[in-house]
Amino acid sequence: MPRYVDGFVVPVPKKNLPAYRVLARKGGKIWLEHGALEYMECVADDVKVGKRTSFPRSAKLKPTETVIFSYVVYKSRAHRDRVVKKVMVDPRLLRMMDPESLPFDGKRMIYGGFKVLVFAA
Repeated sequence: MPRYVDGFVVPVPKKNLPAYRVLARKGGKIWLEHGALEYMECVADDVKVGKRTSFPRSAKLKPTETVIFSYVVYKSRAHRDRVVKKVMVDPRLLRMMDPESLPFDGKRMIYGGFKVLVFAA
């Protein structure tokens, strides 16, 4: 089955991880209710700063921050577009996405959509 994935890398202040977890749980519920197949939020555990590239470098990580790697899985690009269209107008999400109250700097979020090249389960 072809799949499509939205991927995200987000720098989050370590002190804000509890607030981020609350936000992520609510967000995951919304994405799944609107049809996403999977929703995953992961906090860095074994992520070293590379000499040229790495998750910390890509996120311009500060010493007081950690990296969150997230992804959402869909059936296809068309399915993703339909789900995201619904998610982006969901009043619950709109209330959570006020830039002033986010537990992270949204301007430093890295995200994009990806076609699945290999899938093994």
